Amino acid sequence: MDADRIDLTILAELSTNARISQTELSNRMGLSSTAIARRQRTLEDEGYITGYQATLDLTRFGLNTTVLVRVTLDSQSDDALKLFETGIVKCPSVVRCFLMSGSDDYLLIVLARDIEDFERIHRTELSCLPRVSRIQSNFAIREIVSRAVPPAIFGNPVRYAGR
Repeated sequence: MDADRIDLTILAELSTNARISQTELSNRMGLSSTAIARRQRTLEDEGYITGYQATLDLTRFGLNTTVLVRVTLDSQSDDALKLFETGIVKCPSVVRCFLMSGSDDYLLIVLARDIEDFERIHRTELSCLPRVSRIQSNFAIREIVSRAVPPAIFGNPVRYAGR
């Protein structure tokens, strides 16, 4: 199935508010609730929608510090990558991990309470990972953009100031 304009509108609405009712969607789009429900189910069945989740205010849990951590391994062999990846999945403070191109092998997103908590995470989680030769950390000062989906995929490219 190729997503049409209606499907993209449904996806755009759900990506900003997954709790929107099919009735509300039908009112906004001028379609019946049944048509919306059928299209949403098809989008799920076809893999356009892979799940729904709540967005939490992590500061309510004391997680006030976001750290971007670059990791370099002592080898880029398949064995070294597998060992590291098996270990990183078990690190409870890591919320994202990317295999990278360039000089660093991995980029991690780590959430901590504060700098002291990150020191503990560094000592007890990150520095214990197999095959790590270097860890470099950068602390985020403030989050500017946080979105799960780039709006441009729905045909609504962001207009940049000065253009």
